[in-house]
Amino acid sequence: MSTENKVLAVVEGQEITQQDVDALLGSLDPQRAMQFQSEEGKKTLVEELVNQELFFLKAKENNLEKDQEFQQELEKIKDNFLKQYAINKTIKDAEVKPEEAEVFYESNKEQFQEPEKVACKHILMDDEEALAKVKSEIDAGNISFEDAAKEHSKCPSKEQGGDLGAFPKGKMVPEFEEAAFNMEEGTISAPVKTQFGVHLIKVEEKTEASVKPFDEVKGQLMQNLLMQKQQALYTEKVKEYKEQFNVEMNL
Repeated sequence: MSTENKVLAVVEGQEITQQDVDALLGSLDPQRAMQFQSEEGKKTLVEELVNQELFFLKAKENNLEKDQEFQQELEKIKDNFLKQYAINKTIKDAEVKPEEAEVFYESNKEQFQEPEKVACKHILMDDEEALAKVKSEIDAGNISFEDAAKEHSKCPSKEQGGDLGAFPKGKMVPEFEEAAFNMEEGTISAPVKTQFGVHLIKVEEKTEASVKPFDEVKGQLMQNLLMQKQQALYTEKVKEYKEQFNVEMNL
């Protein structure tokens, strides 16, 4: 017996399996689902499925499915399901071939540009004179830039040796950005003043602007083009059906 078919409970002969638990788990919001990943959480879900089965059995016993209110709600559900089924049936034949995606890519490369980026570390202090002394210690080889950041910087990045990672233009304050993008790899700036204080910047790596390769964007591109084709089919059918059926808008 596979894991998903493992019987976890039986209510009046109706088996509740791991597959049922997985289905219930999948219907939950991801954040809430995390609360039921433990064995205790799994037990809670099984108990809930048992409870639901008990209510179902009692409803059958009391012929609740014959209630007028239930029948009305059932019709609404059937109608909504039929609507969605009809839409899915309309768009299911939409297809995008890899060649189409490649043609789009070649004609629209500007959409797949990666901006110029710079990866750097920094030391942030309030006093320019104190920062200059720290720079002198670094230049003299008495301390590494990373250790100096951990010891002196007031930025939370100090815990990572001042590492800010890589970023494109437009992500940092202008003074910091101008200095960083005009430096050479491996160099350390003079003190740079910004609204946050005074920075010492070390450029780790510079990446030129480039275009993402087709293979990297192929999957997402094909998905986007498929959605466009599906929307076109949907719109075409809506136009056709509006000519067939009477529609009055009372907004």
